[in-house]
Amino acid sequence: MKQIFRNNRFIAIALMTVFSVAVAQPVFANGGKDKETVTRLNYVGTINSHQIFQLNVTGDETNNEFTILIKDEFGNQIYKENIKSENFTKRFLFDAEELSNSSLHFEVLSKKTKKSVVYEIRSSVSMVKNVAVTEVK
Repeated sequence: MKQIFRNNRFIAIALMTVFSVAVAQPVFANGGKDKETVTRLNYVGTINSHQIFQLNVTGDETNNEFTILIKDEFGNQIYKENIKSENFTKRFLFDAEELSNSSLHFEVLSKKTKKSVVYEIRSSVSMVKNVAVTEVK
């Protein structure tokens, strides 16, 4: 009989521990306000033999100063801009013929965190010829 009460008491304590841990809310030292900066570079399309790329950056109220650098494959700086904004979108237009033989590096640097995200753009042109063989009945 004592063994049954000990087992039930052990089970009750285990369940209380599990439920108290599962219900607890996480506590952050900074109030949970610090979030990751989201950076995306997308290929939008081509207009009049110019390729368009769109850069989207989503920061927050404390992480709102960024530097955009664009370099060619040899490390030469083509473009640099400092932006102070929580969220921004920029579009870049490049000549498709000039970009076809080289690569570009986009770098977005956060001044607060000193972290950077680097994207590489390589463009290649190839001719694809499809040949289909089907049986005719």
